[in-house]
Amino acid sequence: MNKVLSRRNFLKIAGAATGVAVAPRQLLATPSAVKIGAISYSFRQIPGSAEEILGYMKTLGLDTVELMGTPAERYAGAPSGGPPWRRLDSMTPEERTTYMDARREAELELQKWRRSAPIEKFTELGEMYRDAGVEVDILKLGNPNWSDEDIDYAYRAAKAIGARGISFEISASSSERMAPFASKHGLLNSMHNHLQVANEDFSFDEYLAHSPNNMLNLDIGHYVAALGTSPIPVIQQYHDRIAHLHLKDQKAPKTGRTMSHGVQEIPRLPKYYN
Repeated sequence: MNKVLSRRNFLKIAGAATGVAVAPRQLLATPSAVKIGAISYSFRQIPGSAEEILGYMKTLGLDTVELMGTPAERYAGAPSGGPPWRRLDSMTPEERTTYMDARREAELELQKWRRSAPIEKFTELGEMYRDAGVEVDILKLGNPNWSDEDIDYAYRAAKAIGARGISFEISASSSERMAPFASKHGLLNSMHNHLQVANEDFSFDEYLAHSPNNMLNLDIGHYVAALGTSPIPVIQQYHDRIAHLHLKDQKAPKTGRTMSHGVQEIPRLPKYYN
């Protein structure tokens, strides 16, 4: 192992380690239990309709996707979400007011649409992906700040598309708020971490305790950026509560070196997950 690995060989090794982390225990000895895919957010700088994302997945030879909510809803006929996100500090006060008013108006229109959304379009979308050999594993749709009716819609859409569950940002409020909906629909809550893992009072146990349906979407890049330590111990501890991993090229903040575990040197990793 004391050699520089090619990216392809590293992926083989990382894939094996990931299987131990995310595969159900009864499937640990089954190589097919390991799946390497992409979150469609990775394609955010190029055209991103549901059909285009499917094309990118096929071109890359990846058969599993965590699909962002926006292209899924647009496929189902949702209205525009308004002007794209911009940094508020880059605007004048007048521009900021106009921008925020437009965002709020667009969100109200989108909320109105969701309450009569054609769920069969999500079924159609899932079938289109599966027919092309790509599985929509997780649908990144839903927000704990939504009403009960709108949250329920997100889980119904995920179930219709054929996903195991939805993903959202991990927090005490979101993990508790979303737990009963996941139980109701028999789906997973895949909770994604950013840099909050470095907070002194942060504990994965708190969020997992709200429901057996609450799982971790452990983002290794954010974890390393926040703590500068190997995520392997966390993977070992929570291996049966990790729905999926996000892998990315991330350097430890103190050393500036790409993190490794059991490998002396690892080149920069391709952004299969963002």
